[in-house]
Amino acid sequence: MLTRRAFVSRSAVLAAPQRRASAQPAGPRNLLTSRWTPDQVAARLLPREQYQPFRDGWDAVPEDARAALIASGERALKGTWEVLPAGMALEFARNGNRSRYEALRNRRRNRLQELVVAERLEGKGHFTDEIANGVWLTCEETFWGVPAHLGAQKAGVGLPDVAEPIVDLFAAETAGLLAWTLYLLEGALSKVSPLIPERIRLEAGRRVLTPAQTRDFSWMGFSGHSVNNWDPWICSNWLTAALLVERDETRRGAAVYRILRCLDNFLNSYAGDGGCDEGPSYWGRAGASLFDCLDLLHQASGGALNGFDLPLVHQIGLYICRAHIAGEWYTNFSDAPARVFTNGDLVYRFGKRLNDDAMKKHGAFAAFLRDEHGLPGDSIGRQLPALFDLAELRRAPRAQALLRDAWMAGIGVMAARRQEGSTQGLYLAAEAGNNGKSHNHNDVGNFVVYANGQPAIIDVGVETYTAKTFSPQRYEIWTMQSAFHNCPTIDGVMQSAGRQFSAGDVSYHADDEGAELRSNLAAAYPPQAHLERWVRSVRLDRTRGDIELVDGYALTGPAKIITLTLMTPCHVTQQGPGKLSLEGTLQIAYDAALTPAIEEVELEDGQLRNAWGEKLYRVLLRAENPPARGKWITRFSPAT
Repeated sequence: MLTRRAFVSRSAVLAAPQRRASAQPAGPRNLLTSRWTPDQVAARLLPREQYQPFRDGWDAVPEDARAALIASGERALKGTWEVLPAGMALEFARNGNRSRYEALRNRRRNRLQELVVAERLEGKGHFTDEIANGVWLTCEETFWGVPAHLGAQKAGVGLPDVAEPIVDLFAAETAGLLAWTLYLLEGALSKVSPLIPERIRLEAGRRVLTPAQTRDFSWMGFSGHSVNNWDPWICSNWLTAALLVERDETRRGAAVYRILRCLDNFLNSYAGDGGCDEGPSYWGRAGASLFDCLDLLHQASGGALNGFDLPLVHQIGLYICRAHIAGEWYTNFSDAPARVFTNGDLVYRFGKRLNDDAMKKHGAFAAFLRDEHGLPGDSIGRQLPALFDLAELRRAPRAQALLRDAWMAGIGVMAARRQEGSTQGLYLAAEAGNNGKSHNHNDVGNFVVYANGQPAIIDVGVETYTAKTFSPQRYEIWTMQSAFHNCPTIDGVMQSAGRQFSAGDVSYHADDEGAELRSNLAAAYPPQAHLERWVRSVRLDRTRGDIELVDGYALTGPAKIITLTLMTPCHVTQQGPGKLSLEGTLQIAYDAALTPAIEEVELEDGQLRNAWGEKLYRVLLRAENPPARGKWITRFSPAT
């Protein structure tokens, strides 16, 4: 039985088929700021008094949703405001735990949001005093973010320095929540005390609006490096606060233009195919937050600031369809879980803006996976449009995205299934790419196989974040290592981290007969692996209905043992020489030169258990004293 601690201690084609992976963009495109000057942005924005989203139409919210959300507010009314003590904030610096503080903080924010939405729906003042309490307590917090993000302050991690406000994900989200609270309930809060609205303006200004306008935080991308989901996620809340809270129209316009510059830095980091190297769950705060920003801009300018006609924006939106396998299962390379309950309403609204039927149908499908009534959750900036959209969403045609082929050359990821529109048969996703991605795992050459929509050969995903996750010790974590992905290991030597550790000679092809990704993995390994080449091809054969994995290698020095790893949630049994069975999903035929060993991997982490249960199985196909050159074929066929 292998535990985590034991190891540590020791359309048919939405992307046209291409032969070679393309490079990332050669230079900045600045798609948004090349369209509008600062003066043009300021001129196109509606004045704050005229920008009135969600002012009317509350009576159209479906009655069952109204009742459920008011009931949530009633439950929140009976709760308490938990204390955020210094000792809990210090846990991240002391022992690496970030979850206890963040869970408590999130409960405070969720309670306030539930009260605000309930009051706006009911409108009787029943919740107002407790909302005032929540607003005042939030404004009294030293820091609106989380201790894990305090590395941006000069004092480093530990306790926040009140004299140096920094803007992280959750400081910005809090500003967004308070901005909507002020906008929706300013009159009611003013009756409690006129100081409450003014306190919101003061705190949002000094904690987010001013530092975001005057400092260059790394998430903004102004130093020239690639940025990740932090950029549009923070910008969506910063933009909300600027539009709703900022009274000075000159500063308001300047903030919006600076946000456009940040969003350009985000867009500049994407290849033209829109592939998200952070995975589908992070797409929910990467490409989806880009949508939030563009949607706010569109509304706040009466459509004059429109970024939805940009082809790259369309491709970024389509990523969530290309990554979909079946139901709640998505390809999950990098720091992403395999089970993702994506925000279906947002996908639907994104599809509406793009006039893309596939996205709209997939969004309508996804919206009801977790809740049959489609009741909206998420942050308040997403909950509000979802409430107003709910009646339409319930009537909308639903169809999960089941694309036959997808190829995103910019991130080196392909996906294929036997038949468009069907979960039956085998599904294959594979990646080439490099080990310098955002939220990287060392996994060049990794692949996943699903059978009839169920996981068979998997990417394990990522454990609950700790201080170690984003530290120099990241690759001591087993889920980050190539030996726990479906990759080769040579004499115990695994892949290394960094963009230079990448696949070479990448080629992809898809047609009616099948789909194949081929690449040389040798450069993903350090010199100690003694690899001259490791050419891996993985092919879904649509005629036979199976998947063929071919590994051809050449060594520059002798090796004692080479191991091919296969990770699975399915119980594994030996079915005879050269044959393994994964219960209920696959038959595996492997080369006679390989000897199998099967290990159980107990899962201690709650996040992994949510996806896979209590344990996984690790299949090790080993070749002892292999020849200097060789080729092995492994075939995956549906269970009979």
